[in-house]
Amino acid sequence: MPQNKEDNVDIFGLLSEDTINSEKKKNRELLLAPTGVKDVFQEGSISINSYTCIGVQCKVCIKVCPTNALYWGSGKIEILEDLCVYCGACVLICQVDYCIKLERKRDSDSKIEKFSKPIDVILLQKKVNTNKRVQRVRSVVLKPQDYYVQYPKTKQKK
Repeated sequence: MPQNKEDNVDIFGLLSEDTINSEKKKNRELLLAPTGVKDVFQEGSISINSYTCIGVQCKVCIKVCPTNALYWGSGKIEILEDLCVYCGACVLICQVDYCIKLERKRDSDSKIEKFSKPIDVILLQKKVNTNKRVQRVRSVVLKPQDYYVQYPKTKQKK
């Protein structure tokens, strides 16, 4: 049976991670566009421990999720990974420590942030905001050597 060039398809090229990641990113942008939520984190993962979760009673994490990535299904809280922006709002509001585990990587640096308790989220945000403030101050305030160049010593009168 003769084969046409059109019939020959590189299936391994189609399955490459770059193609999958670019399509996943496009789909993610389309899903997040109506919500108006900015996707700050490159990648991440979220999991809910069904043994410690008291979602039957509270379901607060579902209400607080900005993208509706968390939903009630099959007697437990479930996650739509494509919608999750890894913001940490669910971990912050959760009443049970170590119930929701979140790992994420920021666009600005390649450090992986892991947390599963509200205090961890608060401390991480404090650290990130402190670093941003320090960078802003450094960009505005002159360094000592630059200060002396800009404002040379004046001779004092005796």
